[in-house]
Amino acid sequence: MSGNTIVITGGGSGIGEALAHRFHDLGNTVIIAGRRIEALEEAIVGRPRMHALTVDIESTKSILIFARRLIAEFPTVNVLINNAGIMRMEKISCARDLADAEATVITNLLGPIRLTNALIDHLTEQPNSAIVNVSSGLGFVPLVGAPTYSATKAAIHSYTVTMREALRGKVEVMELVPPAVQTGLTPGQATRPGYLPLGDFIDEVMSLFQQQPALEEILVERVNFQRKAEAENRFANTLKMLNDAARKAQESLS
Repeated sequence: MSGNTIVITGGGSGIGEALAHRFHDLGNTVIIAGRRIEALEEAIVGRPRMHALTVDIESTKSILIFARRLIAEFPTVNVLINNAGIMRMEKISCARDLADAEATVITNLLGPIRLTNALIDHLTEQPNSAIVNVSSGLGFVPLVGAPTYSATKAAIHSYTVTMREALRGKVEVMELVPPAVQTGLTPGQATRPGYLPLGDFIDEVMSLFQQQPALEEILVERVNFQRKAEAENRFANTLKMLNDAARKAQESLS
């Protein structure tokens, strides 16, 4: 929880920024990464052990350049939090432009895979190293209106499970599974009723991170509705409830 050098993608806003501030408050050196330098620089104001580096998570070249710079400037980096992601609403019941789906796969799935690959040899050589992959409750019970987002988060869960086994004894691998949280991930989400306030979410997450022995999955209470749906034999009902609620919310806005 302290004394680490932590890099967080998507650290200029939302969950990434909140995690960065909390880990910084605990005495860690924190590097936040993202596309928009203005947002990153705003997030580190007044925080001497916080730093900002730009990276385009959609670009393999940008990721490789970022990884080399990160290791050169912060050779003690030992924790990677793959948090950057996008969520686009899609209608898959008819033919459509697949640009949003393709961008979602590149950012949410290939991005973390590429960045982890670029840093894995360094991380395996560091003491107390860890990788935290941010998935979503929608990776366990999907949202019909966000099918590609839900699929990428399911894939991140699977990839994390295999990564944990492959790196056991070398790097600690954890999965952070957010429910619907009030952030800027989608338009209007930051103030959407019924979503978990960001501060409340981060408070619960940080208390879970502190548990010993360390948890393989960081699950706030509210996300168990989705995470445990299949194990508790209520997947079909949960799928219906989730998507019925989403449809009603959309209808109220139209």
